[in-house]
Amino acid sequence: MPDEIKLTLEGETTQMPALTLEGAETPALDLEGAQPKEEDPVALDESSLSPEERKVVDDFAQKIDLSNSSLVMQYGAAAQKKIAGFSDTALDKVRTKDLGEIGDQISDLVVELKGFDIEEEERKGIFGWFKSTGNKITAMKAKYDTAEQNVNKIAGALEKHQVQLMKDVVMLDKLYEMNLNYHKELSMYIIAGKKKLQQERATTLVELENKAKASNLAEDANDYAQMCDNFEKKLHDLELTRMVSVQMSPQIRLVQNNDKLMTDKIQSTLVNTIPLWKSQM
Repeated sequence: MPDEIKLTLEGETTQMPALTLEGAETPALDLEGAQPKEEDPVALDESSLSPEERKVVDDFAQKIDLSNSSLVMQYGAAAQKKIAGFSDTALDKVRTKDLGEIGDQISDLVVELKGFDIEEEERKGIFGWFKSTGNKITAMKAKYDTAEQNVNKIAGALEKHQVQLMKDVVMLDKLYEMNLNYHKELSMYIIAGKKKLQQERATTLVELENKAKASNLAEDANDYAQMCDNFEKKLHDLELTRMVSVQMSPQIRLVQNNDKLMTDKIQSTLVNTIPLWKSQM
């Protein structure tokens, strides 16, 4: 059963995304044991939230004061900073790797293996007729020893690449989960803000407009309408930041899949290609 989501205005550590009205950064999410749900990254509605998260959103929406300019300007700022910082860090780690070096090493290995061909040696011409059988075996063994050294050297380099790629795959899983958590947190800010905005336009703003009609003084209604518009613009800004998080997920998976494919190719080379070549020799 997931940990209960708690709302905080002070910034105390919580296990689940914490919404805050303060401009200061909130504590980092504890990702240990977190099980973010796979969700449609484009859809933004309460269906993506758990019952506990919906309660947090509903309670938090009631605390939003659209007349507080400072609150509106800083609304969701902590979550935005998390995604911006995470994006910079993640991009450095998931930037498409230059796997050319590994590919070159595998190509060199193939060349080395093909270059040592007993039958080809026999087909080189009548020069072989003038060599004794013993000399031919000695020469062949010397060539094999040289080829084996080169093969082992390349295999050692490939093993190191494989270990690093496997570490990268695990790291990318953690980055993916972190991105889902930051995405969820910012989505909760947006949903709470939209609920509050819809409520205020349907209640407070309507009351002020009715009052303005009765008194012929529209200043209060116009001012509050402007406040609502300003908050709506802020929510739109949060949605733009949210798209950064949406785009990060497939990028992380793409790089991770490439790493897995290369790891499998190295594994096949180490456990199949090289041992078969040695046994044939």
